[in-house]
Amino acid sequence: MSHIESILDARGLHAWYDSSHVLHGVDIRINRGETMGLLGRNGMGKSTLIRTLLGHVARRDGHISLFGQDMSRARPHEVARLGVAYVPEGRGIFPNLSVRENLVMAARPGRDGRREWTFERVMETFPRLAERLGNLGAQLSGGEQQMLSIGRALMTHPDLIILDEATEGLAPLIVTEIWRVIAEIRKSHIATLIVDRDYRKVLAHADVAMVLQKGQSVLAGKAAEVAADPALSGFLGV
Repeated sequence: MSHIESILDARGLHAWYDSSHVLHGVDIRINRGETMGLLGRNGMGKSTLIRTLLGHVARRDGHISLFGQDMSRARPHEVARLGVAYVPEGRGIFPNLSVRENLVMAARPGRDGRREWTFERVMETFPRLAERLGNLGAQLSGGEQQMLSIGRALMTHPDLIILDEATEGLAPLIVTEIWRVIAEIRKSHIATLIVDRDYRKVLAHADVAMVLQKGQSVLAGKAAEVAADPALSGFLGV
């Protein structure tokens, strides 16, 4: 499969919630090992785009290809099985399982048998979790839950990891820690799609970026070019 350059290639995506037409013909492509920043004000379709790619949105049109396979009608578990990990905005950890159980239950080798994100490596990456292995998910702070959610995603050895609101509502020290880990993930050549409201940080950690406005892509390209575009501040309302 390594001859396929793009991990994700989606064309002409439309999505609806009830009668609300949220996405209007979005194209998105993420190549192997590439980090993409997804930007836009609240309510412009970022989470809907992610949920559409993952198969969570029932009413959708367009073509979604993952690793060269047509996944336009795939269910969330089929997308996950192909090597896409999701760190949702609400973190989605199991509150009544311990930190260790949350991590170990997710562990599996990657599509090509890779196993570099071992339990030990996750412990080294998140020393705070190592101190709380016996704690239940519900006993962790928001920041620790986010670390657990990212650690769990890494233990599935994904080819693509999607981080929705990566640092939302977290204390500044934890935020710094999360960005350090995002940089490490990028170095390990796992493709990443990041949504976060700190657009400067997103652009600094991304190779490419896309800005959504009312469910349409209004700006896309290399992260440095998007960062330098005078239209950016208008689209983000900053």
